Amino acid sequence: MSVALGRPKRLTTPPSGAASEASVGVVSNAALLSAFETHLATRPRLTREAYLRDVRKLAASAGDTSLTKLSRAQLARTLASLHGKGLSGRSLARMLSAWRAFYEWAIEQDRALGENPCAGLKAPKSAKRLPSALTPDEAVRLVAIGDDDRFSTRDRALLELAYSSGLRLSELASLTVEGVDLVQGEVRVMGKGSKERVVPVGTHAREALAHWLTERAALAHASERAMFIGASGKAMSPRTIERRLAAWAVKQGLDRHVHPHMLRHSFASHVLQSSGDLRAVQEMLGHASIASTQVYTHLDFQALAKVYDAAHPRAKRKKAG
Repeated sequence: MSVALGRPKRLTTPPSGAASEASVGVVSNAALLSAFETHLATRPRLTREAYLRDVRKLAASAGDTSLTKLSRAQLARTLASLHGKGLSGRSLARMLSAWRAFYEWAIEQDRALGENPCAGLKAPKSAKRLPSALTPDEAVRLVAIGDDDRFSTRDRALLELAYSSGLRLSELASLTVEGVDLVQGEVRVMGKGSKERVVPVGTHAREALAHWLTERAALAHASERAMFIGASGKAMSPRTIERRLAAWAVKQGLDRHVHPHMLRHSFASHVLQSSGDLRAVQEMLGHASIASTQVYTHLDFQALAKVYDAAHPRAKRKKAG
């Protein structure tokens, strides 16, 4: 049913699924939400649920005021209030995206509503949090898998490579046999934005991969080119890789949840702490901007000062006499 949303409108029948408020004859927020839910019917379930949840929060804060009557200033105050209650910038950005979608839909229903009141609104930025990293000792303990069965051999190769080369979960899951050159000691992966890069592979990872390739030959389907495969002979899914890593962390005695991104961060942090070469780490991680790589730094001030003194021609400090 098409309804004009700019002004209260009498309805002969309430829309399907609408709350009782719609039955009093006015297009209430409940009726708007019901119509919006119908509009979202073809969207993925998680998207649909998230949008409805976030627009319902806006409706709750609006009280008796129609959602279509809220101004940009009122929306901004609502964002500020939610931020004051502890919602992160990321959560508010997601919420603002849902509100924007709601108003775009509402304006399509009634052009008299004018401009989207979300236009120009931005969520407050959240402080960047560094993902946890393993210590070098923890990383060595994690990959030191001593079991000799076929899938333990595979998992050791997988974890050694993840820590050795800092690959993303998606890159581990999509890696092909042809993408690994054990002679040259490098791996070729397709990263974000379909950008290919070549990353060095350490000695321990090369040895583990060579051992796994021997086992893999007896298990893989003839047409399967994925490096890491399961009992079915087909490529491991990203979720399976996550589960195997978490299980090995427990088995190896690590007292925290370990996920693939933690190994990537550990790789970057440990290489950066040892070398101080931010550009090299940027290349190996496949970051388009060095600003992204800086998230991975754990260098203390003394280490940074040392790199600065060595690199900047105007930064030579006087040595103590």
